[in-house]
Amino acid sequence: MDQQSLVSLILILITFALYIGISVYNRAKVTSDFYVASRGIPPFWNGMAIGGDWMSAASFIGMAGTVMVLGYDGLAYIMGWTGGYLLLTFLLAPQLRKYGRFTVPEFIGDRFDSNPARLIAAIATIIISFTYIIGQLSGSGVVIGRLLNLPASTGVMIGVVVIAIYASLGGMKGVTWTQVAQYMILITAYIIPIVFLSLQISGNPLPWLTYGNVVNELGALDRELGLSEYFAPFEEGNKAQFLALLFTLMVGTAALPHVIVRFYTVTTMKAARWSGAWALLFIALLYLSAPAYAAFSRFVIMTEVVGSPIDNLPGWTEAWLNTGLLEIADSNGDGVLQWEELVIHQDIVVMATPEIANLGMFVVGLVAAGAMAAALSTAGGLLITISSSFAHDIYYRLMRPDATDGRRLQAGRIAIVLSTIAAGLVALDPPGVITQIIAWAFALAGGTFFPVLFLGVWWKRMNKQGAMAGMLGGLSVTLGYIFLSMAGITFFGIQDTGAGVFGVTANLILVIVVSLMTPPPEQRLQDEVTDLRYPEQMTYKDGQVWMNDNSDK
Repeated sequence: MDQQSLVSLILILITFALYIGISVYNRAKVTSDFYVASRGIPPFWNGMAIGGDWMSAASFIGMAGTVMVLGYDGLAYIMGWTGGYLLLTFLLAPQLRKYGRFTVPEFIGDRFDSNPARLIAAIATIIISFTYIIGQLSGSGVVIGRLLNLPASTGVMIGVVVIAIYASLGGMKGVTWTQVAQYMILITAYIIPIVFLSLQISGNPLPWLTYGNVVNELGALDRELGLSEYFAPFEEGNKAQFLALLFTLMVGTAALPHVIVRFYTVTTMKAARWSGAWALLFIALLYLSAPAYAAFSRFVIMTEVVGSPIDNLPGWTEAWLNTGLLEIADSNGDGVLQWEELVIHQDIVVMATPEIANLGMFVVGLVAAGAMAAALSTAGGLLITISSSFAHDIYYRLMRPDATDGRRLQAGRIAIVLSTIAAGLVALDPPGVITQIIAWAFALAGGTFFPVLFLGVWWKRMNKQGAMAGMLGGLSVTLGYIFLSMAGITFFGIQDTGAGVFGVTANLILVIVVSLMTPPPEQRLQDEVTDLRYPEQMTYKDGQVWMNDNSDK
């Protein structure tokens, strides 16, 4: 093992010990600890935990590279994910928090007074979260394997062991405070390299203010080389795919069960809104940095690598050529590297930036620890969601309503361990690349849940028949389109990553048509929906709005 690998390994092991220590200290003792952290997380820290939950391996490693490779077209990811959080924060999260349940399936089951709807929602939640966690475990395997010179499969299994330990011990309470620590590590690791790179290129340490000038210079370089301009829209894809992907990511974000459940961990509707606001701020720190990463990295490659003699490239390129993530070919035989002779994998950008900026072994190791934090933080939230869907919604609410707290905790922990092992086995040979698998999870979440949650909160006429038809139809159409697209059959040029646009459309039509063709829900359920539109100090009942007795407390 070389010196760099040793430093990276030490930093990663220190962070692993920190995560497990936090989980042991915050070990869940009752079911409310395990599922919703006893609803006692302050909004600021919950916002930071949401940021950690959200920053997956794909966001940390892949987003900047996607923007660098795709240019304008890669912005669909940033716009979609950000827009989804706005939808969730303003239109769903406070209302779901006021309803006061533990999980998304529990909200759907009680809102429509239907155990079949609860079961469908629980199974769909497990499918969505399982799909998502395969991508996260694949990411952890790639990071560990690349940095420690181990097979990716070994890296996956290391990630499986760490996640299973801290998620099963701490439950939502432990995972929340672990995600806070993981956010601090990952955002530090993300920001430091780009600050130094900005300082080296522009003389200004604030990359968010300087990369615009670099983009202009890239445009001039592109024109000089006869390339399509970096910031020209729809040069790398078609407009339909761009819009479908943006829409899929937006509705998927607003409907992901492991994201929604984070809003159940605070005390009030107001705290839920503030959690969303803080989360947007913390997420923005990374999202606003990703285009800067893309611009600076492309600038360095175009000015310091392209045009250089192939036998005299910068030293940092050698290690990445060995990984296969950077490829060169002297196709015209002139001994000088041309842009067209260079193939750059999108995962290289963030991981290689510390070496490009010559920041030393500690920062390279810190970025490795940050990438692992990103993969583990999202995986922890996903495992809690899978666990609660099985142990709370299926085992407790449908099979054993008389189960004790101890039994429920035991069922939850067993579900975490088993689902981690199962996802790890699938992740050893993943069915797609990381960003593709995660996009499927967003498509499935949007196609199955978004219309049902949105109309379930804002349309009191919606009934259980409409909810079940919508979820089953949306899930089936989304899955069907993903398989069709993988087989080469697409409509309007929309790829599998944009499948959510078809699933949401089918879901919406089915919910409205079936609800209107079947009897309306009973008045009690309609009053509960109307009540969600009022602040917590007020209750809607029997056609009137009542002030709560403890509203002054």
